[in-house]
Amino acid sequence: MHNNKIKKVIIAGGGTAGWITAALMAKTLSKTVDIILVESDEIGTIGVGEATIPPIIHLNNAIGLDEKTFIKETKATIKLGIEFDNWGKLGDSYMHAFGSIGKNFPFCDFHHFWLKAKQNGDTSSYWDYSLNYQAAKHNKFKKLTSIEGTNLPGIEYAYHFDAGLYAKLLSKFSQNMGVTRIEGIVNQVNLNNENGYVKSLALENGEKINGDLFIDCTGLKALLIEGALSTGFEDYSHWLPCDRAIAVACESVEPLTPYTRSTAHESGWQWRIPLQHRIGNGLVYSSKYMTDEQAKDKLLSQLDGKPLAEPKVIPFKAGVRRKQWHKNVVAIGLSSGFFEPLESTNIHLIQTAAIRLLKFFPHNGIKSAEVIEFNRQSKKESHMMRDFIILHYKLNQRDDSDFWRACQRMEVPDTLTKKMALFEQSGKVFREQDALFTEIAWQQVMIGQNLIPQDYHPIANSLSVDQVSELMTNLKILIGRTVDSLPSHRDCLKTL
Repeated sequence: MHNNKIKKVIIAGGGTAGWITAALMAKTLSKTVDIILVESDEIGTIGVGEATIPPIIHLNNAIGLDEKTFIKETKATIKLGIEFDNWGKLGDSYMHAFGSIGKNFPFCDFHHFWLKAKQNGDTSSYWDYSLNYQAAKHNKFKKLTSIEGTNLPGIEYAYHFDAGLYAKLLSKFSQNMGVTRIEGIVNQVNLNNENGYVKSLALENGEKINGDLFIDCTGLKALLIEGALSTGFEDYSHWLPCDRAIAVACESVEPLTPYTRSTAHESGWQWRIPLQHRIGNGLVYSSKYMTDEQAKDKLLSQLDGKPLAEPKVIPFKAGVRRKQWHKNVVAIGLSSGFFEPLESTNIHLIQTAAIRLLKFFPHNGIKSAEVIEFNRQSKKESHMMRDFIILHYKLNQRDDSDFWRACQRMEVPDTLTKKMALFEQSGKVFREQDALFTEIAWQQVMIGQNLIPQDYHPIANSLSVDQVSELMTNLKILIGRTVDSLPSHRDCLKTL
């Protein structure tokens, strides 16, 4: 128990993690605590987190960031989903599209009706009924809360953006709300000898910064949570075998696609993230199966345009800290753990950690019960996210490389094994409370990677074969008509 009042919060490190945390805290707590962020212009941030998922919209709203300004300042584009190429069998392609699919029925998801139609000879794809997918593949977009003339949901979206520019925008924003920024490199973390809490940060220029609560946003270095407090690490690399990424931006090409692309290669996968002014690319791979040199050659040979810089190698280890909050340090961002960017979760994890910290903010000293509950929630979130990402690797049917064969054979967490078995046998999938990924997200990855259920829900039999067929035809027509009426992604960006 640490009974000192929390008056001074020190955020070590800027980047997206530091500035999202600072902005949220400034918006909610600037009247009651001093917020100081220490960062150095000399330390570059890892610019891979350029794709996001829909909750980013709530984050920007919570901070008070206007969408028009955000899109202009961060060179953002729209993201309607992530396309996965070659993840099932070579040549396969599917999308984890945001938003809903088909029409929702009480107690029974739409895919059960699609499965019934399929058993009766219907050959249409599950994605024929996704407005997000159809708009994405036609490079179109418009803000649409519902499909015109119906009560069917419209388009759900997120963004691709330049993470460096986003951090800059939030930095300006946070400082206007009272956050103090100190330029400097943290040289040493000083601990209190009696209780092992962090007392102060010593900077390279000799300055010392004292605080009550410290937030570690020092990226993969994890200077405070691991460097000073040795909190320990829960390693996921036996399930997520990739341990390196190489990233480079290239010149833009037309059309401007409103989705991320993830293409599996023989020892990992490659991302493609289109921004207004360039395309972000990266190759994620396992050093056991591919050298840095091979990865670099592969990445450079598959760019759409001329590279704009020298590719940068980023070594990492998949996993999370044993505790995200230990003593008076809370790790947010890459310092708390790293999931490869397969489902664009890294910026989202910053957001949820910062919000969780606000909910548990310890104004009258740090209480052990709060820390325990904070860590329990963090761990649960990590485990649910971990399972969803492992699913993509485990479910491949590729036999062209040792890497993919090893992924098929690997033992996966029990929680995931049960989820896959339930879906395969009954078509059912349940979202745990607070889980990020919806039932529809799980359905898309499992169906997209050829795990087709053997059965469907009996509620689907409340419609006759003809009625199901008519439902499918009508939905297809409706979605087709809606997509035809949408402007192009590029044109729409000008009006947002």
